[in-house]
Amino acid sequence: MTYCVGLKLDRGLVFASDTRTNAGVDNISSFKKLHVWEETGERVITLLSAGNLAVTQAVVSLLDEHVSSGDGDRATLMTAKTMFQVARLVGSAVREVKAIDGEALGSNAENFFVTFILGGQIKGEEPRLFQIYAEGNFIEVGEDTPFLQIGEHKYGKPILDRVTRADMRLGEAAKLVLLSFDSTLRSNLSVGMPIDMLLYNTDTFSTDRQVRIEQDDPYFQKLSRGWSDKLRQAFSEIDEFDV
Repeated sequence: MTYCVGLKLDRGLVFASDTRTNAGVDNISSFKKLHVWEETGERVITLLSAGNLAVTQAVVSLLDEHVSSGDGDRATLMTAKTMFQVARLVGSAVREVKAIDGEALGSNAENFFVTFILGGQIKGEEPRLFQIYAEGNFIEVGEDTPFLQIGEHKYGKPILDRVTRADMRLGEAAKLVLLSFDSTLRSNLSVGMPIDMLLYNTDTFSTDRQVRIEQDDPYFQKLSRGWSDKLRQAFSEIDEFDV
């Protein structure tokens, strides 16, 4: 399984994904699940993937092939005029892969379980954030809940629900996302480090704030220890239940 998060904030976008995939307790590997397409000064597009690894890789490869084909009659991630059109292209790629491989995968719907978080900015519009489903349809993030999660989301959701604000600084939001990952890593072995993270500042059209956070990363270790200490302190300071 996996865990991926995308936040849409006033200052830009924050993306993060783990890299673990497993087919049993003794078959664990790492694969990149954060994919970026960039044209300096014009567009930045980021795609996070969760679900059947073979299917998600096929979708990403198909999108790459369309970009590199040079077919002027076909819209691609690098020629679409809006992020809405990009979301439709990703949805179409999902359906195309399903049309090719769906029968071979069999009738079990879990074999084609995939979801994506798509976000980015194309010059002329604001940054946008979408969730794309296995059927190829999608939703766009709203103002009330400015974040999206896919994969093993339940452990990391409570802190996002409590703390996320649209006016957060991107560094502050990155701290929040890493705390969400820390909670997930502690409770679910199917999610694992390293964590790939991208912070995108509105109108920069640059992915220079991209990093991979390893297990021994000093900041992440300090964050995890500090959060545990603060939780224990807060717990001890709350009055005990009495009847």
